[in-house]
Amino acid sequence: MNCVDLFAGAGGLSLAARRSGLRVRLAVERDKSAVATYRANLCRGDDPPVVLEGDIAAMRPSEVRDLAFEPGEVCDLLLGGPPCQGFSIHRLNGSGVGDERNELVNVYFAFVRQFRPRAFLMENVPGMLWPRHARHLAAMRDHARETGYNLYEPAVIDARDFGVPQRRKRVIILGLEESVDRDGFTWPPAPTHARPSPDGIPAGRLPWVNCEDVFAEAPAGDPNDVHLTHRADIVAAFARTPPDGGSRSDSGRVLDCHRGHDGHSDVYGRIDRRQPAPTMTTACINPSKGRFVHPTLNHGITARQAARIQTFPDDYVFHGGLMAAGRQIGNAVPITLGAALIGHIAALLKATGGIGAAAPREERVAA
Repeated sequence: MNCVDLFAGAGGLSLAARRSGLRVRLAVERDKSAVATYRANLCRGDDPPVVLEGDIAAMRPSEVRDLAFEPGEVCDLLLGGPPCQGFSIHRLNGSGVGDERNELVNVYFAFVRQFRPRAFLMENVPGMLWPRHARHLAAMRDHARETGYNLYEPAVIDARDFGVPQRRKRVIILGLEESVDRDGFTWPPAPTHARPSPDGIPAGRLPWVNCEDVFAEAPAGDPNDVHLTHRADIVAAFARTPPDGGSRSDSGRVLDCHRGHDGHSDVYGRIDRRQPAPTMTTACINPSKGRFVHPTLNHGITARQAARIQTFPDDYVFHGGLMAAGRQIGNAVPITLGAALIGHIAALLKATGGIGAAAPREERVAA
């Protein structure tokens, strides 16, 4: 089956799609470093995907489709999460409502109309569901109805519930072309893992995965086995911070911006290996931005450790330097979660393989 990845980033969803048995035909991304990472890891071997670098809002969906598909070929699944900063839960007091990145949802559906995938999958942050962004969800529902798709209610999914060693909640939106037989299909898929408790866990599920294995030694010569260099006073504060979960307040270090109140307790805190890791953000290699200090060593986590928390394999190399690598890793969908979601959809599409043929060229709607 054929797959397209919009807002592809470093290729997390593309790798998950491949692991689910799909053929990635096309990827679109504007970040130069992320494109370099995508090409280096996912364009090796025979029949690589077409990778377009640039602003997707400036592209014509009809022309993009012609680069990767022959007339009559079917796009089975369209992936992509428009940049989520405009929906971030950290943007308070109405901030983000008019963020132009929110409008990329409309761009996304221009590609849905042109590619006519049998299914599309969109990922974003939970802040997308805040009342202040209601018009974007309403527009999404209108787009889906007008283009002939059954849109499932947005599902808030925790990566921990699917075996990812990280507490990470995301909104997942699925649309299925109206002709796809949904009889017996449930969405979202059933979780595979659950929080351990004295009462046990539900039958058929495994306990959440802690992040202990993340901190095993990296392969020799790994270019992503690097971390930020810190000032001597910060290193000394890390040395005073208890292992596995110690916080900034434990170190005795008081920041000027936090005098008189507790501030953000996770800033400069150590990751606890006995638990799933905190959410990997685009600043995940910077301890000043969250709980991103190594559990026992006196520095921030490496790009490789962050990538492992996102369940990237160790042979997946990120390009562009440390800061660029952290941004790419933090923006990605965890591979294990992506494969669980895409695999669930792929099983439905395989079972209904004769349904959902591509529309004739003259019936497709161009942007």
